[in-house]
Amino acid sequence: MSRPSLALLPLLIAAALPWPAANAQTAAPRDTPYPGTLQLEVDATDIARRVLHARQRIPVQAGPLTLLFPQWIQGNHSPTGPIDKLAGLRIRGNGRPIEWSRDPLDVYAFRLDVPEGVSELELSFDMLTPTGNNQGRVVMTPDMLNVQWNQVALYPAGYYARGIQIAPTLKLPAGWQAGTALEVESRQGDTLRYRTVPFDTLLDSPVYAGRHYKQIDLDPGAKTPVRLNVIADAPKFLEAKPEQIALHRELVKQAYKLFGTHPYDHYDFLFSLSAQMSGNGLEHHRSSENGVDPDYFTGWDGASVIGRDLLAHEFVHSWNGKYRRPAGITASNFNQPLSDGLLWVYEGQTQYWGYVLTARAGLWKPELARDALAMVVARYAEDRPGLAWRSIQDTTLDPVIAMRRPKSYQSYQLSEDYYSGGQLVWLAVDAKLRALSGEKRSLDDFARGFFAGENGDYQVKPYQFDDVVAALNKVAAFDWAGFLRERIGAQAAPLDGLAASGWKLSFSDTPSEFLKFAEADRKYTDLTYSLGLNLTGEGNINAVRWDGPAFNAGIAPGSTLIAVNGYAANGERLKDAVTAAKDGQHPIELIVKNADVFKTLRIDYRGGLRYPKLERIDGTPDRLSKIFAPK
Repeated sequence: MSRPSLALLPLLIAAALPWPAANAQTAAPRDTPYPGTLQLEVDATDIARRVLHARQRIPVQAGPLTLLFPQWIQGNHSPTGPIDKLAGLRIRGNGRPIEWSRDPLDVYAFRLDVPEGVSELELSFDMLTPTGNNQGRVVMTPDMLNVQWNQVALYPAGYYARGIQIAPTLKLPAGWQAGTALEVESRQGDTLRYRTVPFDTLLDSPVYAGRHYKQIDLDPGAKTPVRLNVIADAPKFLEAKPEQIALHRELVKQAYKLFGTHPYDHYDFLFSLSAQMSGNGLEHHRSSENGVDPDYFTGWDGASVIGRDLLAHEFVHSWNGKYRRPAGITASNFNQPLSDGLLWVYEGQTQYWGYVLTARAGLWKPELARDALAMVVARYAEDRPGLAWRSIQDTTLDPVIAMRRPKSYQSYQLSEDYYSGGQLVWLAVDAKLRALSGEKRSLDDFARGFFAGENGDYQVKPYQFDDVVAALNKVAAFDWAGFLRERIGAQAAPLDGLAASGWKLSFSDTPSEFLKFAEADRKYTDLTYSLGLNLTGEGNINAVRWDGPAFNAGIAPGSTLIAVNGYAANGERLKDAVTAAKDGQHPIELIVKNADVFKTLRIDYRGGLRYPKLERIDGTPDRLSKIFAPK
């Protein structure tokens, strides 16, 4: 008997199920209040096993009901709700078990029939958070945790998320403190009861909690609080010097000078300094999740500079991405697909402002900001051959195509290039606005107009491509539609903005200060623009530039470098070999292990070490320095 096609298995399974379960349709969301208030209790004390225990009470009426586990998480831009980590789901009514079935064609939907006489469902389930990075992002450690409510709450289908009211409660380990945009209604011991909020507000208000916690006021005396809630692996990592705090306060000031108004009634940076809990950056309307290495403050003059634009990036998202949001990303609930086509605005312009505000606040000195930008420009000048077959616009589909899984040849496949590629598009727009207006207007004017609103108003205001074009035309009339489409739709790198800003890309045989910090922070040797590879401290080749010298010699990512010119391999020896080969008399001979095969390879490269930097173009306006200058 022949086996059925794997593609047909979901349909065959559905056909084998009882008729109602196999063919039930999830009700389309309607904009009407859900009757009653959901109750949610999360026990986050099981830190040893890294399990979150959830209990819910949902008011219901007799009849068919579909409960949904959130699937489309906006900041992830993809259907990545961790349904695979939900376990132990039990549903009861009046103390008796109620059977449920998972929709075989929509595994995020749980279908059941509510018996007569049952007015409230009692749910219990566990969220088995990752115990290692190979399972996903670690969110629980012995000293801290990150509760993302989308992982611990189901909700009834058929209603807009904003029409469902929910009252959340969180039990913390003994003595822990927590930061969140939610408002505490009461605290009894280590149990926090938060005020009732709409379901979409709950999911947009995660919690960072920890044994070692500190809150820093970033806007003292202001009517609208802005707070930095820090949790760390140890108390020593919480110690921030007054001058460091002053720079973060300047970030808030510079953001207000840029945008003019603020779309929140308070804002909480949630900031983890940890080598145990995975790093992250995720935007929310009145808060943001930010995770970096523990030495952010204690290693201020070292590698911590690399992650210093994270807070600025996520802060900007309150305006760009949360308040003003592409219409395709304004779904009415968390199980409707999102349309990511304008991510080059949502993320690309945020990436641009993240660099700018980091420089304006003084978190990066001007030369460090230029060094960081040089690395972005170099990537698109020499390390993106994939733009010969894909456009930046096409990469807005990457969150769905790849689900942010690692790629073997990122330079050829591309990977969410709407971020940094989009950043360069907006540099070109800024320079063009300045040129058209005789240096009187800039992208700052666009930001102040496009993102304007009432202080404290965080209702979403969606936009389309034409709205972006119209706002640019208010600053300076031009064919902005053609200008933008040419850069996001072409199979070419958007590099013209750098020259229009008065600078050009060049290369040196000495790495910039920023690159030195990056290599130290990530523990690798960057030879992207010479041999076309990156080497970890353990000798693993973790990236190979498509069609570069290493690639053409037969080296693949995932290989291990064993020896350089007869000596045990390390990053310094490899760099010495590259330098020596410039005279044409010293070959670069490598022993490389690929799986279980050892090969001796020669790389015919004589260009020496090459590291990106920026240089002024004589006789042109220095717009870039003005862009980075504080207001």
